[in-house]
Amino acid sequence: MQFREGLLWVEISVPQSKECLHFLVDSGASVSVLNLSTAKRLGLRLGPKVDVTAVASKLTGHWPVKLTAKANQVQLPDEFLALDLGKLSSACSRSVDGLLGADFFRERIVQIDYSAQRIRVLAASPPDAGTNSVPLEARPSGFRVAVNVNGGKSQWVRVDTGCATAFQWVTSKELPERCTTKLAVGLTELSIPQTMTGLRIGPITLDTVPTGFHRKAIFPDESGLLGNGLLAHFGVVTIDARAGRLILGRGPAE
Repeated sequence: MQFREGLLWVEISVPQSKECLHFLVDSGASVSVLNLSTAKRLGLRLGPKVDVTAVASKLTGHWPVKLTAKANQVQLPDEFLALDLGKLSSACSRSVDGLLGADFFRERIVQIDYSAQRIRVLAASPPDAGTNSVPLEARPSGFRVAVNVNGGKSQWVRVDTGCATAFQWVTSKELPERCTTKLAVGLTELSIPQTMTGLRIGPITLDTVPTGFHRKAIFPDESGLLGNGLLAHFGVVTIDARAGRLILGRGPAE
């Protein structure tokens, strides 16, 4: 993989193209996505139209689109959601042909090595998980873990490798005058208030985490997103969907 601009890029091979497709690894997406323009370019048959809820927006996609695809020799899901990723592509250094979603992680042990820029599909969990293992809950919409923000009560947040920033938090308590603002571009553009928070994940405490604030829930029954800006801090992160745990390397990277 390539880890750049806070995002994880992988090359995908498909029978319909001599050139590889450029995908983002996005555990926050409930299913894998194929850019609508890429689907049309490959001559794929589009499924029926469906309504799609994204961050602060609602879109229309097509489900399912059948496609045989591989990352190196790893077989990917064979059904994709076709969706217009034009705004996401315009915010990146190259066009985004698709997203490798949570359906890729299900029933697998996927290790993301930010330092070596490799993604490994493991046969078994790392034997040295130790005290940096955090319970991980798999839901139809994605994966979530419990965190404590600024010493508060436990809250569920989504493990989202499609989020380039460290942490996005849903709260109504932070005063706007204490925040700066930052423009975030995903499937839509948002101007998000930013500040620092203290964050506890399992046994690990981080004192100053760059945090974006939201007044409304990003996803139902979740209070935010853990993104690459934080996950990369640990060097190696393993999403063990089989055992239901998130392994945060061997401690924060130096």
